[in-house]
Amino acid sequence: MLVGPASEPALEDAVAWDFSTEPEFQEQLDWVAEFCRTEIEPLDLVFPGAAYSRDPKAKALADPLKQQVKDRGLWALFLDRDLGGPGFGQLKLALLNEVLGRYRSAPVIFGTAAPDTGNMEMLAAYGTEEQKQRWLYPLMRQEIFSAYSMTEPQGGSDPSLFKSHAVRDGEEWIINGEKWFTSAGARADIIFVMCTNGMFVVPRDTPGVEVMEYPALHNHIRYNNVRIPRDHLLGPEDGAKVLAQRRLGGGRIHHAMRTVAQVKLAFDMMCERALSRESHGKVVAGHQMVQEAIADSYAEINMLRLLVLWTAWTIDNSSTREARTQIAACKYTCAKVLREVSYRALHIMGSLGTTNLTPLQAMWAAAPTMAIADGVDEVHKVTVARGVLTGYEPHAGLWPSEYIPAKREEALKKYADLLDADPDLAAWAYRAGRSMLHPH
Repeated sequence: MLVGPASEPALEDAVAWDFSTEPEFQEQLDWVAEFCRTEIEPLDLVFPGAAYSRDPKAKALADPLKQQVKDRGLWALFLDRDLGGPGFGQLKLALLNEVLGRYRSAPVIFGTAAPDTGNMEMLAAYGTEEQKQRWLYPLMRQEIFSAYSMTEPQGGSDPSLFKSHAVRDGEEWIINGEKWFTSAGARADIIFVMCTNGMFVVPRDTPGVEVMEYPALHNHIRYNNVRIPRDHLLGPEDGAKVLAQRRLGGGRIHHAMRTVAQVKLAFDMMCERALSRESHGKVVAGHQMVQEAIADSYAEINMLRLLVLWTAWTIDNSSTREARTQIAACKYTCAKVLREVSYRALHIMGSLGTTNLTPLQAMWAAAPTMAIADGVDEVHKVTVARGVLTGYEPHAGLWPSEYIPAKREEALKKYADLLDADPDLAAWAYRAGRSMLHPH
């Protein structure tokens, strides 16, 4: 059993994961790997962005690939069966994301791309039936795309500092505020806007939604007297924080799953290059510092992978809420491992690694974003520490619970009768005690 807070549910009696995958699902994983390599990667290289495009010619290229995924029963991998997904659970999703995360368009082709995944989970959990018909099911079919507008220029991701607010005006809400780092905001059809008093679904073409041209991907958006119907409130009024936690928890673990794929790709590139180049009279892999980089990366990647898989297994056997400490640990660990492994791989690649001619420069550049998106590392570390500490209690008295003299004194009481009856044993215990406490 891996170490976790005592407050987490006892999982010893749950279905065990034995580090193997059933043959039927392994066949699916093998198909996904081949499909991504032979179909999705060429599409990304020749027609980048085609998977998202509304252009009929681009859709004619991407839609048949999406249909193949649907025919295999692999569409919308993260959703339960009652919502139209395969109902695989998080552990199998993690194994699939270890493949999908290597390819830019794979999550879109498989109907499991952020930020749509988290937004769909919010709609599924808190949306009315009318809201699901209007937004959830079209999102599942990729008839529309979405964005999540939470972070603010001054308040960051701290809801207590947010200024964006909605005011009721008859049968409408009027939203005013400013959001920063709204990923995919420029291409979204609907935007989930977190205000001080609720979560609202805002069509992007609503008058007053001003999407700045910068940054290109993570957009700066102003909401200037944006009027939306009253029924565009998602969940209860003043319930934005609850919805955000539900959304971000799933998003964080999915980020970590895909990061495992990224660091494994960087590692593959590192090892291949180390065996392919020569430096100072021998192959690069023969140098001890390169071997150290490979060894450290191997260990860090596998520690991250096991943490992610254990967390996914915990979610499957309890809930996202019960796994919140593990999810937080995954989030900041994946950022750290991505930063370290991508840098080592870039360094071993040499000058080529600093260009955009391999994926390494983009990975290295993405590491700081990973450490900030969905909450900065420091916040997640606080979450982990608080969660872990709930499983401990302060120890009364002057000395800690593992203070050897005190523990030995209690242990002597257990053998008191035996020691009283046998002077030789008592002498032995006395000498052993002096040796233990005064070894020098």
